[in-house]
Formats: sequence, C-alpha cells, structure tokens
Amino acid sequence: MPSLLRNRLTKRVLHPAVAAVDHLLDRGAVRNAKPLRHELDVLRREMDELKRQQYAVGLLFDATARSGHRVPQERQIDMLVGAIETVSGGTEHARRNVVVAYRTLIAMEALAVGRIAGSTSNICGKLATVPLLSPPNGTILEIGTLHGLFASALVRMVHRAGIEPDLTIVDPLAGAQLQPGTSTGADPTGTPVREDVVRANLALGGSRAGLDARIQQGFSSDPEVRAAVSDRKYGVIIVDGDHSEEGVRADLEWVEEIAAPGGIVVLDDYGDVAWPGVQDALDKHLVGGTSRLRMLGRVATSAFLRAD
Repeated sequence: MPSLLRNRLTKRVLHPAVAAVDHLLDRGAVRNAKPLRHELDVLRREMDELKRQQYAVGLLFDATARSGHRVPQERQIDMLVGAIETVSGGTEHARRNVVVAYRTLIAMEALAVGRIAGSTSNICGKLATVPLLSPPNGTILEIGTLHGLFASALVRMVHRAGIEPDLTIVDPLAGAQLQPGTSTGADPTGTPVREDVVRANLALGGSRAGLDARIQQGFSSDPEVRAAVSDRKYGVIIVDGDHSEEGVRADLEWVEEIAAPGGIVVLDDYGDVAWPGVQDALDKHLVGGTSRLRMLGRVATSAFLRAD
C-alpha cells in the first residue's frame, strides 16, 4: 500500500475512489464487505498520515519567507547538471556538486537570518559551478550580497574544493534591497538588509573566511568603494548588484581591472526576463573582442566568464 500512495496519479484519484467504494459498501452492493471495509480503514489512516507528512515537508521547503519553493523536479536537476558539464568542460563531478549545493542551500536557509535570493536552480548552479572551474585563487568579491547567505554558502563550497577563501563584500546595506526602477518593498523574510545580519550569516557558515570577511558598505559605482577594495586581484567575482544595463556595464568594466588572470566572473540573472538589462549589458560588453572576459556559458540564469 505505501508504494501505491507514492504514485502521484494514484493519490489524485484516491479520494473519489475510496468514496465510491464506501458508497457501494453502504448500499450492501459488495458481498463479504468486512475485509474490504478493513482495508479501506487502513487506507484512510495511511492517507491521513501522508497528509501530515506532506504538510511537515512543506514547512521546510515551500516558498514562505524565501524567494521561491525549494522542491526541484528531477528534470530540473538533470538540466542543471548538463549545463554545468558544458560550462566546465565535461567534469565528472557536476552532479555531486549540485547535490551538495542543494543540501547546503537547504541547511543554510533553515538556520539563516533572511534568505538567499533567486531560484533553486540558479543558486545551486552558481554554488556548484564555481569550484569546478578551478579559480586561480580563493580571493572572492561579491558585488551585492542581500543578507550575506549566498556568500557564506559559496565559502563552504570553495572550501570543499580545497581552496582557501578570502572574502570581500560590497553592498549599500541600506536596510532594504535596492534596485533602480523598482519599488523597495518589505523583504519576504521580514529581515532588514544590514551589516549585522550579514555578519550573523557569515558566522553561520562556520568558516574563518566568513568571520574575517571584509565588508565595504556602499555602491560598487562609488569611487571610494572601488578604491577601498581594488587592492588585490580576485579569483572569483560575483556580480549581483545594480541590474540596470548601465549599472551592469559599469560593474563589468571595473571587473576587467580587478580580476586575476584566469579569474571566474559570475553575472547573476543573465537571461532572466525580469532583468533584461543584465543580458543586454554583457552582450554589448563582449562585442568587438576587446574584453578580457571570455564567455564560458550559462547555467540557469547566471553567465560564467573567465578573465584572460
């Protein structure tokens, strides 16, 4: 019976089927109805237990207080693995990294102050792919952090690959997520975007790199902000700040200056219809072949590039 209950179509028709059999039994239309009545009672108890279990799972994985639900379909994971294999040149560890990234996402959000922005596929794609591209060093710059939880998760994934991370974050940390041209509504978690929140989530990762992270408050377009964090060459740069075409172009021009040779650049929300300026900016930036950045490909809604 439990195997029957796991079948989605069976569950969809189970209630009317049980009701129909109940009706026949009440009418006396079934001979020797006692064993069948017992089986129906067992089935009804199993359905009630299944509902309780589904409700509990929903509390852990549904969309409440996060960017969306965290219940991927098998097809989504397979597509993600395929895209990562293409971008990384056919690595055999894509599926392993996706599974580890998914477990990390669930664990971090369960304990987090706030959330990780983005779809499950996009978050897991970024977390899984960066270590597989073998960045030249563990010096990481994240432009736009929200609650700092993605940075904390990325530090863990980089550690898993044997790379010692050194994290720098640039964000206005103005109390709410800022995007030009969009309203600043309350975050679905109710959590403010502040440095103390970011620090709490970096500590959650349990890494010295997180605890010692350098946080520069301000916009990536501010000259004083750039001057403060342009003191090193970054092996990994996550660009997830201003999503306007002008803002992304400005960030990419800066990235050209501070990326280490062979450095990995991740442009978030590339190909996301909600943010057309992101793709427009990168496509225009790469025209002419004069950029240091070389497009490796796309995983979910993130573009991956390598600096020459």
